[in-house]
Amino acid sequence: MKNAVTFDLYKTDSGTRARRGCLHTPHGDVQTPVFMPVGTQATIKAMKPEDVAGLGHEGVNIILSNTYHLYLRPGHEIVRKAGGLHKFMNWKGAILTDSGGFQVFSLGDLRKITEEGVEFRSFIDGSKHMFTPEKSMEVQNALGSDIIMAFDECAPPDADRGYIKKSLERTTRWLRRCKDSHKDVERQSLFGIMQGGFFKDLRYESAMQICELDLPGYAIGGLSVGEPKEVMYDVLDNCVELLPSDKPRYLMGVGSPDCLFEGVERGIDMFDCVLPTRIARNAAAFTSVGKVNLRNAVHTDDFEPLDPNCDCYCCRNYSRAYLRHLCKSNEIMSSMLLTEHNLYFLVRTMEKIREAIEEDRFLEYKQEFFDSYGEF
Repeated sequence: MKNAVTFDLYKTDSGTRARRGCLHTPHGDVQTPVFMPVGTQATIKAMKPEDVAGLGHEGVNIILSNTYHLYLRPGHEIVRKAGGLHKFMNWKGAILTDSGGFQVFSLGDLRKITEEGVEFRSFIDGSKHMFTPEKSMEVQNALGSDIIMAFDECAPPDADRGYIKKSLERTTRWLRRCKDSHKDVERQSLFGIMQGGFFKDLRYESAMQICELDLPGYAIGGLSVGEPKEVMYDVLDNCVELLPSDKPRYLMGVGSPDCLFEGVERGIDMFDCVLPTRIARNAAAFTSVGKVNLRNAVHTDDFEPLDPNCDCYCCRNYSRAYLRHLCKSNEIMSSMLLTEHNLYFLVRTMEKIREAIEEDRFLEYKQEFFDSYGEF
């Protein structure tokens, strides 16, 4: 039986582990390495789907949506009745849905973990719910996303070794239950998630367990949860190559420009993060010369583009002074323009990274980017 999502690895950079490949999905091909914009509640905040699809020079062909939020509102059965998430939100490209695990486990006192799953209370109305591996598969099957993620536990970053070990073993058992309950492999592909905290031997143990199931792809979870970036890079140095070279590797929750470069250098193919859209709503922007805060008074009478080296709609048409005015006035258009710019910036950067890998000059491009960007 053919998997819904397959992966071709075209090239590995001669000086690093950076990889150039392509995901083949039921809703089109996705060139990798790729950054996936996050549409938590079936929308990329402040943007229309067709505008998201047109970002960069090559366009965006995959986004991420959130199982937990869509289960609570509007409900997965509503989405199913609408014809699936693609039709519901009018998105023509591929969609990856997370399992709801991270959101459930971040609820703290509002949830209780057992071997069966996680009991939690809704942040909307306090109602009680139960998420199990089977329930997560049921919800994601109803959503109809191309890539569905296994229900895992993202253990607290300060958890001790004993807890992390028990947690990753439970995550493996849950992954087996996810695979058993997910049947429509020709329409949706299930990705497993490596856990293990910051312990290299436990990362190895997790990788060996999940790779036995021979899934179409694998993610690295439990990172970018508040630890210093150097710690994350050290873990990646030791665990990325534990995952199969012929399957896509997905680093969850990472989206700052420096982390994208560092992840790619270590062999990561897929990234996602709310960072570019979230900071846009708070008057901040990525630019080729560093991060810009438009609330700073220095931009009051700055009539230059937000980023002189960017050709996005925002930078071609509006000045920093105007953008600052919108932000200070709390105008909706500030979120629209800055969101489009930030996503364009990351999408375009990933396009250039792919070009650099093809031309065996990834490290050269990385250094050029870092020299221009300055402090992260």
